[in-house]
Amino acid sequence: MWHEHIVPFFVNNPSMAIFLTLCLGYLVGKLKYKMLTLGTVTSVLLVGVVIGILMPEVKILQPLKNVFFLLFLFAIGYSVGPQFFRSFKKTGLPQVIFACVLCVICLVVTWICAKFAGYNAGEAVGLFSGAQTISAVIGVGQETINGLSIDQAQKTAMDNIIPVMYAVTYLFGTAGSAWIVAFLGPALMGGMAKCRKDCQEEESEMGETLTDQPGYASSRREVAFRTYKVTNDWFGTGKKVSELEDYVLSQGRRLFVDRIRHNGAMIDTPAPSQMIYIGDEVVLSGRREFIIGEESWIGPEVTDPELLDFAIRITPVRVASKAVDGKTVKDLLSQPFMHGVSIREIKRQQSITIPVRANSVIDGGDMITLVGLPYDVATAAKNVGLPEKQTTATDIIFVTLGILIGGIIGVLSFKAGSVPVSLTTSGGALIMGLIFGWWHSRRPNYGQIPSSAVWIFKDLGLNVFIACVGLQCGPHFISGFEQAGWMLFVWGAIATTVPLIIGIFLARYVFKFRPGTALGCVAGGRTTTAALGAVEESLHSSVPAMGYAITYAVGNTLLILSGVVMVILFA
Repeated sequence: MWHEHIVPFFVNNPSMAIFLTLCLGYLVGKLKYKMLTLGTVTSVLLVGVVIGILMPEVKILQPLKNVFFLLFLFAIGYSVGPQFFRSFKKTGLPQVIFACVLCVICLVVTWICAKFAGYNAGEAVGLFSGAQTISAVIGVGQETINGLSIDQAQKTAMDNIIPVMYAVTYLFGTAGSAWIVAFLGPALMGGMAKCRKDCQEEESEMGETLTDQPGYASSRREVAFRTYKVTNDWFGTGKKVSELEDYVLSQGRRLFVDRIRHNGAMIDTPAPSQMIYIGDEVVLSGRREFIIGEESWIGPEVTDPELLDFAIRITPVRVASKAVDGKTVKDLLSQPFMHGVSIREIKRQQSITIPVRANSVIDGGDMITLVGLPYDVATAAKNVGLPEKQTTATDIIFVTLGILIGGIIGVLSFKAGSVPVSLTTSGGALIMGLIFGWWHSRRPNYGQIPSSAVWIFKDLGLNVFIACVGLQCGPHFISGFEQAGWMLFVWGAIATTVPLIIGIFLARYVFKFRPGTALGCVAGGRTTTAALGAVEESLHSSVPAMGYAITYAVGNTLLILSGVVMVILFA
């Protein structure tokens, strides 16, 4: 039955084999034992290999694989582009230089390991992609190998061995990296306790946590809206809204007057010059303990459902204003246009959460979530940048034009001796993704790709490509593993461990980064998200994220392009 019905179905419908691989791969990728997990990419590859072994007759069209890989690379560039170009400003240069140095170390150490092991170009690329957990190098390396002046049989053999090497070395590359950065790293910097203490000090220097602003709600510090009947003689013949807000600010509390009822008339979003008289009812917003405990001096609290029945607006805004770029959270909140508005969240590169603290710096291209009354938020959004369009539509012209231009640039080549050198269409798509992503951050009205679409391009794009690779190399996987031998795991562990340890010492003792930031820089330069999560958990701090964003943007780009260099070194 297997060969009579099931196999012919997948042979005649190879797209179904891809969907089967994705389904099972994602299921396996969800399995976890303590901190150990294969991850989605490795699981999809291994499932594809198994299906390829069981059904070697299934043929996958090369253009299908390439289309999804190019979408993945463009999306990677698009998401890190703003931070990549901004990182070359003076304040980010130390982290940029560190990321460049770490990428070179990763390349050189892997090259040395491959040389000692006697590997060819395909084996070296597979070792590099797995040990440094940079899956995109599989595609970049294969494309570069296919451009070499060697016979087709050699190209095919090298293409088939790359995923074998990747699959064997990736597991330690991920789990080992997380352990080294999160636990060995602090030990090399004076101990876990010392690193945790330094992170606490760095957090204190960044200023107070501002998640208790009006409009932000959390289980720890809940924001409240309360109504008070004005009876205190302090108001005398009347006080302006600005006078009341300034007075409570002088007492160390940031509160806002959101509504007033005067002589039975409702006044929404009162202006700073609006007068408040004895007998009026006012709605104040702020941290719960301030309003309940200390604002009773205004007068008795009253229950007035009508006064408290109003909408709060929560709006993600892309930072595009030069006047905002580089400001601290505290400086931004002090601007007149931020009256009544709080910052709930800061996202960098669409997935990295930056702590909302007084001295946290806001970069151009960041997505900050503003919270407050609709009019106040709309005013703030105009001055900060542009609100994210509430749309599910992707600017397909923008995406396809970027990939097309990148592909044209990528095929241009020159000779380095007898070896043709080019960015390849893959490298071109990545570079144009960086440029187009940066351009969108400056002109948010153009080139809109919703974050959910970027996720689809990155996650599904890479995994469809990996599924195709697994199905294609499946019939040759066992022979390839026999060719590579068990020493492959040892070489992979060395290629993973040595650059990370060198990077930890460089970050702390040469570049003089503080422990938390140093470990974040190492995780970012090696583009290992698992290590970032592990080190934040081990240090009980979000400080490492401050060193991750810039180094990730630079490291991701350089490590992917290093796949081309690795092939050239062995050509």
